[in-house]
Amino acid sequence: MPEDAIVESEVEATGAATGAATGSATGSATGAAAAAAAEPVRPNRRKFREGTVTSVAMDKTAVVEVVDHVRHRKYGKIIRRTKKLYVHDATNDLNKGDKVRVSETRPISKLKRWRVEQVLERAK
Repeated sequence: MPEDAIVESEVEATGAATGAATGSATGSATGAAAAAAAEPVRPNRRKFREGTVTSVAMDKTAVVEVVDHVRHRKYGKIIRRTKKLYVHDATNDLNKGDKVRVSETRPISKLKRWRVEQVLERAK
């Protein structure tokens, strides 16, 4: 019989915990939910990268080279990783050597998934 009493108390404790998790609790939990609903937060914010324009030969497209410094998992050495991004430049305003900030966007063509956000520094 004492074992049954222990099992019932565990069930009551579990039920109380699941009720709080599902939002049946009153007071601060609903206030926090209302505050979260007032300020929309996007869980998957778009990525931003900074790089150098290496080619502007195509129409409305530029190639931007982005360099990342990453630590090797096993040896700890810092490695430079270079990635070429095809960037949409609607105004054909970029020149080779410009430093730009690009952001991720919907697919524009077969290879273009980035667009120019800001020109940080013009080539000299």
